[in-house]
Amino acid sequence: MNVRVGRYVPFATGGLQSLLQYRSMFVVTGVTAAAGAAVTVFLWRAVYAGSPDGGTGPGGFTPAGITTYLLVAQVLQVLHANRVDDEVAAEVYRGDVAVLLVRPVSYPLVRLFACLPVVAANAVLVGVPVLVLFSFLVPLTTPRPVDAALFAVSTTLSVLIAFCVNLLTGMTGFVTTNTWGVRMVKQSVVAFFAGQLVPIALMPGPLAAVAHALPFRGMVDGPLTLLLGRYDGAGGAVAVLAQQAGWVVGLSVLCAVLWRAALGRLEVLGG
Repeated sequence: MNVRVGRYVPFATGGLQSLLQYRSMFVVTGVTAAAGAAVTVFLWRAVYAGSPDGGTGPGGFTPAGITTYLLVAQVLQVLHANRVDDEVAAEVYRGDVAVLLVRPVSYPLVRLFACLPVVAANAVLVGVPVLVLFSFLVPLTTPRPVDAALFAVSTTLSVLIAFCVNLLTGMTGFVTTNTWGVRMVKQSVVAFFAGQLVPIALMPGPLAAVAHALPFRGMVDGPLTLLLGRYDGAGGAVAVLAQQAGWVVGLSVLCAVLWRAALGRLEVLGG
């Protein structure tokens, strides 16, 4: 199907205008992200305090490597908090989603374009300041240029995976009147199996295997594997990106199928 991007630009513009009305939100998000990163980073630095200078500790991480991993994981979590699950659930609950049914646009694409300004603003106004702040407080690993480029591509794919996961979470509003519990469970499951709380390299074998089989790894551990150069040559890097791209396609198809099913349910109830 030929998608006319121009139809969706106003939704991105509207999302940006909405953000500018709540500029204080970035301060709150930044403080929260910095506090969460501080607790996580300094806790794990204590675990690696006994590692020899330049040597590796559990999971093959150096003290600077584990610090970089956990700090950037917190930043990625901020990028993935695109509010799609909250907004979709709210629009379904209020019935506002029905308004878009008479417009020549795809609702999932509307939500994607509307969340892009949120992701970009969080990256620039929250992610970058947090990274700069901690660069003065703790030693971090400087990535190679090729790893930084791979990380940029991988981060883009991780944002798309997060969008699909959040969209699916919001669509549970079609079958439940309150999605708060679903969103809380999703947040906990994603944080753990993505490697945000504990690097997957430190998980027991069976648990790590489960994490590798789920799409959530592509949201945090995958990009950080590339950033820190923890992959086996070009083939290893391609494998990480291919897995992410596969999940983007698979989750996109799942979103489309479930949206059609939800749309049919909405039309039946409305008729």
